[in-house]
Parts: sequence; structure tokens; C-alpha cells
Amino acid sequence: MQAIRVHRHGGPEVLTREEVDIGLPGPGEVRVRNRAVGLNFTDVYYRSGAYPPPALPFTPGNEGAGEVVAVGEGVGEFTPGDRVAYYVDTPRAYAEESIVPARLLVHLPEAIGYETGAAMMLKGLTAQYLLRRTVRVAPGDTVLVHAAAGGVGLILGQWAKHLGATVIGTAGSPEKAELARANGCDHVIDYRREDFAARVREITDGRGCDVVYDGIGQATFPLSLDCLRRFGTFVSFGAVSGPIEPFDIMLLARKGSLFTTWPLLPDHLATREDVLAMSRELFEVVASGVVTIPVHARLPLSEAAEAHRRLESRQTTGATVLLP
Repeated sequence: MQAIRVHRHGGPEVLTREEVDIGLPGPGEVRVRNRAVGLNFTDVYYRSGAYPPPALPFTPGNEGAGEVVAVGEGVGEFTPGDRVAYYVDTPRAYAEESIVPARLLVHLPEAIGYETGAAMMLKGLTAQYLLRRTVRVAPGDTVLVHAAAGGVGLILGQWAKHLGATVIGTAGSPEKAELARANGCDHVIDYRREDFAARVREITDGRGCDVVYDGIGQATFPLSLDCLRRFGTFVSFGAVSGPIEPFDIMLLARKGSLFTTWPLLPDHLATREDVLAMSRELFEVVASGVVTIPVHARLPLSEAAEAHRRLESRQTTGATVLLP
């Protein structure tokens, strides 16, 4: 079986294609033939060593979709041939087949294709917990979404708009701004040309936003705090531009008694009940057409290094999937 392996941390060139044997699924595990694999910035973090992998060498990738090949002892919810999708907190998806814990596997509805399934698990479940759990967005709220033309950003914009929020997005080019507008954003700020905090204050008549969703990190902090109303919430969920430097917690008081958090998807998927409930809500909004998962690029698994280069250079919008 072919898989992408990382033997040492570094740039995209460390991604190598190899023949591997993953064996049979153990108790509570399922072997899945991957029809599509999702590309995410977390893959870059693991490859570079910013996130420590369980061991070297390892196979990157945290989301995929395909068919059940075999099930391990004690698995009664799945049978060979079932259409499934998954997010896993331990990388393993860049392969023709993967061993997946059954508790993190879900049945993929017939209305949702494999590419969409692979592109939506990490990004879609992230959007779900950001909008429905971290801050429960309601009609009349105003939200700011950084990188609104990115994989998570496009989902956040559509879903937040469906929930009745006014959505302000940031993007880095006119093309990305147009894409964000087409996917739920009422206002889009070109952060390369405009002071986004000043524009947010202008758009909201000085009130500020109820919540800021920030997957950028260092480049947008602490200006993002200036976009919030009193008692607003700053939600960090990524660090594409680098990690946020340590800061004096009194800054939150000076900016308006703000709240801030960095929630993690694995914590929200700690129980089987959470996995099923969150996936069900995600599948409902996608299957109904409320949220579309734009897959803007498809590359063979063998071109994983090129996919990483495009992602890191910010050439991508929406989702990219790798096809084994």
C-alpha cells in the first residue's frame, strides 16, 4: 500500500511516497480505503515539527473519506463496504488505506460525495464548534472572520450568515474578497490595503463585533481585540502567520473586559456522543445546501509536496483534496 511518509521535519521536500504495511485493524478499529484525503494547515505544522507527531517516521493527514475494508474486534457499527468519513487527532490519512478508531468514524450520507466528505470533517467540525459551542452565534450578532476565503473561513461565513449574523470577513486579494462575499460575508476587508480594525469600527458604527474568529495568529493580534465590543470574545483557532506572543492578561480588561479562548477540536470530540451530534449537524447543513464545501483543487496523493507548497504560499482558496 502506498503512503506519504515523513522521516525528518522540514519543508515540503520531506514528504516521500513509500510502500507500507498497516496491518489489520485491532479492537475498536476500522480499516478504511481512502477515496479522498483533506489538506489542512495542521499537516504543515506536523511536517515542520511545530506540532509534535507521535513518532518519526509518520504519515500526515487528519481527515479523509472512503469505504470500510475491515473491522476489528468489538466494532458493530460498521461493516465492509460502508461509506464513511473521519477526522483523527493522530495523523495517518495520506495513504491509500488508513486504520481509524471506530469512535471517530461516521457514516457518510449518500448525498455527500467522497471529496466533499474528505474536505469537510476537520474544517466543517471546526466551524461547528466555533459557531455552535465556543460562541453560540444568534440572529443579530456581528462576527469577524479572518481569512474568510480559506477552507474554514468559507464555511464559517456561510453558516454564520444562515444563523442570522452580520458577517465581516478579511481577505488578502480582490479575488479572495469576491469569493468571501459569495460565501456569506456582508462586508469584506482587504487586510493588505486597509486597517481592518478601523474598518470594523466604521462598519459597526463604533460598536464592534460580538466575536472574532482568528485562524491567522501573530499577524492579526492584538488588533483583533480592537474589533470587539465590550465583553466580546476573541476566538483563536490557528496560527498560519506564527503563534501569538505571550501577553499581559490585563490587556483584555483594558480593551473592554474581553473574553479569549483557544478551543481544540479533539476536546469537543472527546465522547462518541459528541462525534455523532457534531457530525449530524454538519451533515444536515451541507446536505440541505445551506453550506457548500468548495473543493477548489484536486491533486494526486503523490503530489502532496506540491499541495503543501501551494498552501504555505497562500495560493489556495477553499479546500484542496488529495486523491490516492
